[in-house]
Amino acid sequence: MTGSAEADAGALAGGGDGGGAVVSLGDEWESDEGGAGSGRRPEDGAAKGVVAAFGQTMKTLRLREGLDRAEFGNQIGYSAATVASFEQGRRIPSPRTIERADEVLRAEGLLCLWKEEVERAQYPVFFQGMAKLEKEAVELVSYSMPVLNGLLQTEEYTRGLLAMRRPSLDEETIEQRVVARLARQDIFGRRPAPFLSFVLDESILQRPYGGKAVLRGQLEHLLLIGQKRNVEIQVMPLDREDNAGVNGPFTVVTRRDGKKFVYAEAQGIGSLQTDPEQGVLAAARYGIIRSQALSSRESLRFIEGLLREL
Repeated sequence: MTGSAEADAGALAGGGDGGGAVVSLGDEWESDEGGAGSGRRPEDGAAKGVVAAFGQTMKTLRLREGLDRAEFGNQIGYSAATVASFEQGRRIPSPRTIERADEVLRAEGLLCLWKEEVERAQYPVFFQGMAKLEKEAVELVSYSMPVLNGLLQTEEYTRGLLAMRRPSLDEETIEQRVVARLARQDIFGRRPAPFLSFVLDESILQRPYGGKAVLRGQLEHLLLIGQKRNVEIQVMPLDREDNAGVNGPFTVVTRRDGKKFVYAEAQGIGSLQTDPEQGVLAAARYGIIRSQALSSRESLRFIEGLLREL
């Protein structure tokens, strides 16, 4: 990744507009979601430093309390081996884990000060801007194919996708990415609640990634999320002769200041577009897609029908 691209991504992560530029994410992007936000080991230099410093701080506080790794792990819900991974900077704890560790170690907020930086470190540097935008969104709309947007995925569905990766991922990497993806789903419980709209290509709902039991759980999960007042889920049937989403999946995020950002990817190459014109055009395209899909009520009935057939 070029230095200029990193600078643009950093500007977005800091809340800047990036001068209307398109931030290329490069083919090192690892996708399964839209892979957006696939958690991983802290492979970027700056992220490694942050996670290593946090781990050393946690270890120092643990030793101060006279706890071995097994004792400490038992109190925060992890094995001694996982605690070692946290302390050695090989694995990134979730925000809730950091809060629990702060409480157990009587750190008086010292560990919690690291939460934002440690959470950001779980994403590649080129996705950190998008991860921040998800947290600031007042509106997020997404068209999904050939897999569900990560915000909608169950843990089992995510594991199923990650297990299919080639070359294969080791178990620790899979676990880290599952944690990172599920952490993004806090968006559904945020207050004030953002407006969230998802149009799903029917093909996604027919594919038993991870097995039929996983698909059944995923469909049930969609029905539950679709009942939230701030969430609209629609299905684009396979028999539709018109579909404005033929160019592939994309997400439009609107910030409180009204500025729109567009994230899209294909074949492991993604981009976060900050050009206002592109944001307006993508939002308009999404509106057309919504009009071509089943209504929310029809879509939930459609998903219920698929469940009965499984």
